[in-house]
Amino acid sequence: MSQSALKTTPLTASGVARRKGPGAGERLIRAAEKSWRPAALLLVCLVLWWVTAAAGLVEPYLVPSPSATLDVLTGKADYIARHAWVTAYETLLGFAIAAAVGVAAAVIMVYSSAVERTLYPILLLAQVVPKIAVAPLFVVWLGFGIAPKILIAVLIAFFPVVISMVTGLKALDPELLQLSATMGASPWQTFAKIRFPAALPYLFSGLKVAVTLAVTGAVVGEFVGANEGLGYVILQANGNLDTPMLFAGLIMMSLIGVVLFVLVEIAERLLLPWHAGRRDASATTAH
Repeated sequence: MSQSALKTTPLTASGVARRKGPGAGERLIRAAEKSWRPAALLLVCLVLWWVTAAAGLVEPYLVPSPSATLDVLTGKADYIARHAWVTAYETLLGFAIAAAVGVAAAVIMVYSSAVERTLYPILLLAQVVPKIAVAPLFVVWLGFGIAPKILIAVLIAFFPVVISMVTGLKALDPELLQLSATMGASPWQTFAKIRFPAALPYLFSGLKVAVTLAVTGAVVGEFVGANEGLGYVILQANGNLDTPMLFAGLIMMSLIGVVLFVLVEIAERLLLPWHAGRRDASATTAH
């Protein structure tokens, strides 16, 4: 290698060139490139909503104007925020339980074919049963407190976690397992060092689906029997034909789901930087 090449290529102690990560400006540009399309689509939807309301194409009691909905969001911010916090708390608790139990169930199913053959049909049956149909039964069993809402959130978020984790644990190359056994690794070492890390990208895919479904589960539970929460707000607004309040509740519900989804995605990038980096690199190459 020539001296000029040595001067232009920084080397580490081992003689391998160290590649610098993207700077703050480059990360900002990438974020802008990824977000301008959904932002533009959201802006178009808002414009269409405003034009529809301003032109009187739909009666105000059916579709309120954006200004009327904004007045409710600002004028009754304390009321909406209090109920939104209840729904967010139920969602987070239900999601956390579903994630913990789902991962444990997936590990047991992968390591025991008998358990998998026993549990999988039951899980599938529990998933296809409409949660709105069994929600009143949970209210009868557990009362009108927070427990039925959390249970419904757990049931509706549990299935994606289990399926994604089972898929990730089974997707490992069998040669890696053979190599681990040849080197004398214990089953626990193989799981902790090889199997579980390899399954994390699959797990986070399921978690991002599960956290949005948990919001739906909590709201469904509030529809059936509650005196607080966004489901209660939406149900009361629907009964009173208060469409601005109904739209405000729907917006807050959607906002909770989006924020939780983004938080899970941030956690994925922090815990799996290699996976997120590879995804960004492939996206940049495709672009």
